[in-house]
Amino acid sequence: MKTRFANEGKPLVTGWDLGGAHLKMARCKDGQIVSASILKTPLWLGVDQLRDALHSLGPLREDGRVNVFTMTGELSDTFASRDAGIAALLDLIEQEFGAEDTLIYAGRSGFQDVVSARHLGGDIASANWHATATLSAKLVNTGLFVDMGSTTTDILAFTDGELANSGYSDAERLLTGELVYTGFARSALIGIASLVPVQGRMTPLMNEYFANTADLGRILGTLDEADDKYPSADRQAKSVAGSIGRLARMVGRDSGDLAENEWIDIARWFSEYQLRMIHDGAFRVASNLHPDRAAPVVGAGIGRPQIRELAKRLERPYLDFGALIPATETARDDASKAAPAAAVALLGSGYISDRTATV
Repeated sequence: MKTRFANEGKPLVTGWDLGGAHLKMARCKDGQIVSASILKTPLWLGVDQLRDALHSLGPLREDGRVNVFTMTGELSDTFASRDAGIAALLDLIEQEFGAEDTLIYAGRSGFQDVVSARHLGGDIASANWHATATLSAKLVNTGLFVDMGSTTTDILAFTDGELANSGYSDAERLLTGELVYTGFARSALIGIASLVPVQGRMTPLMNEYFANTADLGRILGTLDEADDKYPSADRQAKSVAGSIGRLARMVGRDSGDLAENEWIDIARWFSEYQLRMIHDGAFRVASNLHPDRAAPVVGAGIGRPQIRELAKRLERPYLDFGALIPATETARDDASKAAPAAAVALLGSGYISDRTATV
């Protein structure tokens, strides 16, 4: 009997995470990730931003390929509501990829075809965290999964190979500490703190988008420039001097007002304050774990430098998502940065193989 998919065994599965700011893609061949990438897609400027990014990657419909999708882009203010965003993104998926050999990840409802997915908006909306944490649970059994991207941080506990989440929707996870709205590149500094010590005095910040967390990483040497895909706040140079100048504006100063080491200390203070925000969430979420202190922190996303520090604070071992998953050595780091896309590709590959085996 013919399966619903044209492929048998382990086909080429491409995982996609359609975000509001970035498109993440990962290719899984013979059960392992062989490549992954992230593209800039300012969805708030319209769905064509995402469509153009997809087209830049080459042919989207290829024989022998299955496409698996998760999304967070429905949250973009280009849509009137989440439901409208999900409908629009499903329309785009069907237009560009077709309905055959196309799966939508619906979190707690598993994989769905495009038609069935249209009735599961509450399960599909921003469910990319569910894919990465579920895969981590399968690989590690018990631990704390933390994915810090450019804008947000997801924190999920898993025990005995199963998720132990307290919330599901964005609203629920904000309340439980499982979603902390701070990231490694695009977060405005005014969203981290309202006061910062400058020469020993707590100084109010300018309530302006003068600088972001990419500037902190650039000053502290923890940012991979390839991960900062958007212009700087002032659209000026992405350099240490440029970032210090933007940081200085946050406290009503020019960069020449203080020595460089003083600005570095201020950047370090901001980074530390952000880490405390994440630690507060992780401390709450970790209550869902067994008391075993050996349960590790599994880190993913471009913000892994912060997650490694978090693991130290929690006195837990650190494991990198990219090192855990089946992947070629050259693809591991990119797969960790594009973790949701890699996760749905791997989960989808296993799902398709299981379906084939039972038909």
